[in-house]
Amino acid sequence: MPDRTDHGYHSPILTRPGAVDTTGPGPDAGVPFHYGDPLGEQRAATTSVVVVDRSHRDVLTIGGGERLSWLEGFVSQHVSELADRAGGETLILDANGRVEHHVVLSDVDGTLVVDTEPGRGAALLTFLTRMVFWADAAPEAADLVVITLAGTGLPGAVTAPDGTTVELPVGDYASVPLPGGGVARRMPWPLAGSVDLLIPRAGLPAWFDAAVRSGARPAGSWAFEALRAVETVPLRARLGVDTDEKTIPHEIPTWIGEVAQRGAVHLDKGCYRGQETVSRVHNLGKSPRVLVRLHLDGSGGDQLLAPGAEILAAGRTVGRLGTVVQHHEYGPVALALLKRSVPSDTALEVDGVSAAIDPDSVPGDSGPQAGREAIRRLRGQA
Repeated sequence: MPDRTDHGYHSPILTRPGAVDTTGPGPDAGVPFHYGDPLGEQRAATTSVVVVDRSHRDVLTIGGGERLSWLEGFVSQHVSELADRAGGETLILDANGRVEHHVVLSDVDGTLVVDTEPGRGAALLTFLTRMVFWADAAPEAADLVVITLAGTGLPGAVTAPDGTTVELPVGDYASVPLPGGGVARRMPWPLAGSVDLLIPRAGLPAWFDAAVRSGARPAGSWAFEALRAVETVPLRARLGVDTDEKTIPHEIPTWIGEVAQRGAVHLDKGCYRGQETVSRVHNLGKSPRVLVRLHLDGSGGDQLLAPGAEILAAGRTVGRLGTVVQHHEYGPVALALLKRSVPSDTALEVDGVSAAIDPDSVPGDSGPQAGREAIRRLRGQA
């Protein structure tokens, strides 16, 4: 992979007036954290449109006539029948059903464009390359970067740096080619109807400036994460931030479902590594943890808690902290993986800071699983 996701990455957009990088290492180091008014940038997305530099994400392409049928064999989503200029999300699991990769897909004009979390592209490319064998599929690193347009005022078209008018795709994950290379892809998060522009790296400054000329306000990763943590309904997790090495798909409810449901795991799909865990949890039980939103006590100052911190209830560890961000309306909020058995009114504590579960973020109980009910009937317990 090009050395764009290591700790030395420094986006050219950081030279723009007001752009501020993060103060230390983290998943979003190297791209603008904010532009001097992080809370105002969040509010702008709820009334107009913002543009966010996410050029630290890793991007791959997969060419070849069998790229979709080949990928179908080891990912959690049905992808073999993706139409041209369509996309979706999928996971790659290990043999125990734990999540190794989360990717977003766009299949446009014979090439599958794949983007994933910063720093994970090299491992993903290594895995994909080892899986090719004799298939007509060619995964490779792509010198593409991501910028995101989000907001209630997002227009139906944008003007490319060369002056070409680009009609934005309609429908979740719908994608269109961009002049000069790359694709535009409609996304259901961080706000419904957002658009990712996957563009050639050399064109990043020109595309960013074109978005600003069109009326988009520059917003940093702070604003993007705040929107994802609060405005995205239901909650969307970020791999490696809101998850750990033990995470299984059902702990993130929005990952469960077909493409039309904006999910990453199709429950009718089999024959992929880790599928047995997915099936067992779906039919016989529930995941041990679940993603929820927390409201944090902000009276102690502006210093935010660190992702990965232990969450305590009455001195007992009950979860793991994920994304932590200051929201323009709700103050300090966080996403967390909590034990499913923890009641929503439980008083929590993280490194001495009080926390409360947002009850609106707790997934509803879908009732007994079909497999468990079948076992009860066989035992005469129905």
